[in-house]
Amino acid sequence: MSVILTPDWVKHAIFYQIFPDRFAKSDKQQLPVESWESPATPSGYKGGDLWGVIEQLDHIQALGANALYLCPIFMSTTNHRYNTHDYMRVDPMLGGNEAAEQLIEDAHRRNMRVVFDGVFNHVAPTFLPFADIMENQQDSPYRDWFIVEKYPVNAYDHSKPATYWAWWNLHHMPKLNHANPQVQEYIYSVAEYWLKKGIDGWRLDVPSEIKVKGFWEGFRQRVKQVNPEAYIVGEIWSEAKHWLKGDQFDAVMNYQWTDATLNYVAGDRFDTSLVENRPFDVAPTSGADYAKRLEEILDWYHWEVTTCQMNLLDSHDMPRLITLARNDRTAVKLGALLLLTYPGAPSIYYGDEIGMTGGAPEEKCREPMPWQQEVWDTELMEYYQSLTKLRHQHPALRTGSMTMVYSDDHVLAYRRTLAQDDLLVLTNNADSPKSISQENLPDAELSVLWGEIDLVENEWRLPARSGAVLKVSR
Repeated sequence: MSVILTPDWVKHAIFYQIFPDRFAKSDKQQLPVESWESPATPSGYKGGDLWGVIEQLDHIQALGANALYLCPIFMSTTNHRYNTHDYMRVDPMLGGNEAAEQLIEDAHRRNMRVVFDGVFNHVAPTFLPFADIMENQQDSPYRDWFIVEKYPVNAYDHSKPATYWAWWNLHHMPKLNHANPQVQEYIYSVAEYWLKKGIDGWRLDVPSEIKVKGFWEGFRQRVKQVNPEAYIVGEIWSEAKHWLKGDQFDAVMNYQWTDATLNYVAGDRFDTSLVENRPFDVAPTSGADYAKRLEEILDWYHWEVTTCQMNLLDSHDMPRLITLARNDRTAVKLGALLLLTYPGAPSIYYGDEIGMTGGAPEEKCREPMPWQQEVWDTELMEYYQSLTKLRHQHPALRTGSMTMVYSDDHVLAYRRTLAQDDLLVLTNNADSPKSISQENLPDAELSVLWGEIDLVENEWRLPARSGAVLKVSR
């Protein structure tokens, strides 16, 4: 097995995920686009750009986030930009390379990190090598960059099947032939180029679909040669031990933790109709079952990996938690507490901190960020801020050991310890108050550090649907 080494900075990061077309729009955008206030549509643009992100760095930093994960920003013909036209050019609608380089500079000045989304499995039909095939067919010098099953290549007549390998057989997403050394070299060079421009890592889109032996090992080698502290995080929705042995990715988007946590915090509030097309195992979960599942997930990976997993409650690829839980704010609060006290790097999807809603289909969870503060859930924003502050103040919540202490039908208690920094996290997912006997908790002096909880005689009493953090003094 390879030696497991992961970037140290990630262990102390709180990510803020941004869908660029929908986060913030600067006054530099002149193209006609949809009204910011109107509902998002599958193919419409809202005109968000990277200049807008720069203008809102104060908001992100005030939330307590110190790292940005940007959904794709390269030239494309869709608002999501998961079909890349040119990997070396940031989309002019987003401000081009100038805005991207300014964002990196400004973020670094604030001691914030920047991670780009790398969509290296498939491209757009307008990607030059594929466009050349459409123009010259089998005479194209790029014909081996893709797997073409039949000529002439058909990319635009959707009444007929694509005649080449494409992601989910979608005409507008031709799949690269990763066995071709020229393709490998091209992708590796793209990764190197943007690392040299200053980005701090890559989030890899659908990396499990690239099955060529050695491809991701080669990617890691080239990335780490440029910056040994660069973060490589893969979008893997399942258990991911194969990719996390120290020779491919540093971490994955921890959707397995997401699934378990949603079942615990949402329970019977979970709107299952919203995840019918997503790989979630929906079942209301007790505190005991949740504890067992967390221990199983923790046991999968080396501790170095666990402490830099990208943990999330929702994302651009799934409904927001508040909507999944049928607008139950207590589910969001419980989820945020668990997110910000669990090992790994928390990732907050833009707008979650102010109570943005969003269900299915995908455009519903990619609505524009409302910047009129009168519509914000400011109490929820302050709640998030209190938790990010707690995490930054206590190294135990970032790199401390994790020990399950107690669980029952509704209550969960776990301990995070690093030297003298010793904390106990307690949650109650029941609709009524619950008590935990002092006998079931560490034999030490316990004091309330965060949250509402009372000690009555020999029992700690948690209000309904709430959590708390206690300081353990030895």
